[in-house]
Amino acid sequence: MERSESPILVLGATGYVGGRLVPLLLERGFRVRAAGRSVEKLRSRPWGRHPNLEPVVADALDEASLTEAMRGCRAAYYLVHSMRPGARDFAALDRRAACNMVRAAKATGLARIIYLSGLGDDSAALSEHLRSRHEVGELLALGPAAVTQLRAAMILGSGSASFEILRHLCERLPFMITPRWVNTKCQPVAVSNVLEYLVGCLQNEGTAGQTYEIGGPDVLSYRELFRLYAEVAGIRPRLILALPLLTPRLSAWWVNMVTPVPMALVRPLVEGLANEVICRDERIRELVPQELLSCREAIATALDRTRQNAVPSCCFDAGSACLPEWAACGDAPYAGGTIFRTTYSLTLAGTPEEAWEVVRRIGGDTGWYFGDLLWKLRAFMDKLAGGPGFTRGRRAAETPAVGDHLDFWRVLAVDPPRRLLLLAEMKLPGQAMLEFRIDRQEGGPTRLSMTPSFLPRGLWGLAYWWTFYPSHAYLFKNMLTHMARAAGLRVLTGPEAS
Repeated sequence: MERSESPILVLGATGYVGGRLVPLLLERGFRVRAAGRSVEKLRSRPWGRHPNLEPVVADALDEASLTEAMRGCRAAYYLVHSMRPGARDFAALDRRAACNMVRAAKATGLARIIYLSGLGDDSAALSEHLRSRHEVGELLALGPAAVTQLRAAMILGSGSASFEILRHLCERLPFMITPRWVNTKCQPVAVSNVLEYLVGCLQNEGTAGQTYEIGGPDVLSYRELFRLYAEVAGIRPRLILALPLLTPRLSAWWVNMVTPVPMALVRPLVEGLANEVICRDERIRELVPQELLSCREAIATALDRTRQNAVPSCCFDAGSACLPEWAACGDAPYAGGTIFRTTYSLTLAGTPEEAWEVVRRIGGDTGWYFGDLLWKLRAFMDKLAGGPGFTRGRRAAETPAVGDHLDFWRVLAVDPPRRLLLLAEMKLPGQAMLEFRIDRQEGGPTRLSMTPSFLPRGLWGLAYWWTFYPSHAYLFKNMLTHMARAAGLRVLTGPEAS
């Protein structure tokens, strides 16, 4: 496909693959229309201000927004899926999104769709996740656009869900008890090769309307992959005992506890490990020739990026970056409009910029300035419930950007040096936010405040708020005091609650 003034639409631009595909397309000279649920989140990415980039708001579950985002585009990448926290039936949601995509493509006259799917033989034994991936491809092909499907197995790259599971299991567990899937054969592929295939299919019209299987040069079992990772990482080989009685559900719970990947992603991925995923069709290698990285090379590259804190995108990036409706309007049908807020504040002898230095570094390796044991206990409880806990840390060491993950929070808004707004992604009987504000009257002292907000869901939500209110008051007041101390600023008044 030759370059023209018509843009290429990327759905899922803030996800793991999309977050790397967009800058590659821009680098190759394409005009890109990047779609996500928040323009601000798109703009916060390193490529967000590129002159050939057009950020747009679109949701695959909203046909109207999808249609509007697609107008004038000649091709679209479909990189969305519904395996995320809160999605009870991801297959039904993916089915609905695919149907919206077909109708939007018909309404706008879209010529091509390139879809990244999952590898696996079509059979009754195929996991629900892989079966859903294949079903989406079949639905997309019912529309007028020519659909190119790329079916990939495990994607090896810094920040991918598969790599993060592999890395944390190997580095944290010297001894592993696994189900029989540890002996299943797979054909991993480096994320850099996946990106080249995606761009290559766009440039090669001969790939339109075809389904291809993509993988790396190595076929090995997961047991061999664990052994290879340990060798590349320079750690002792892991002892692995495979037990036939260990169920996928129990395995998923254990993987969620040990790794930073949330249960919503872990469970379908673990269930899919029982399926052998090997390329039976290698036509794509002739149509889009490139040097394929071996598993050893892909792991080494991913580890280098991780250790250098140079991960361009990760599997946690696609969390919601939109302000919840209740935060704006103060009302919610399932809670009767009840929103609990308490503001804790103190005044400091210093500038807003000095106070901001401690706010922007919060979480991750820095911690939460006070009550680290309490925070870790809460994170452990969240892990037991299937939440993210603290294991995913911070995306970056500098000022967080909109959409970044921050321990078990998601950054909703950043306005240096005045405001940081976080949305809780932990398991809760309601929805919680935490806001830091820094204010200063002209010529006066600086006011640092912290406001937790909670929208309870039913009786359990109300019980949760009042049960933890005393401990929260103790924690947040002391956090502010210790933040002032970390900033080296003298406290003039406070901490006070209002």
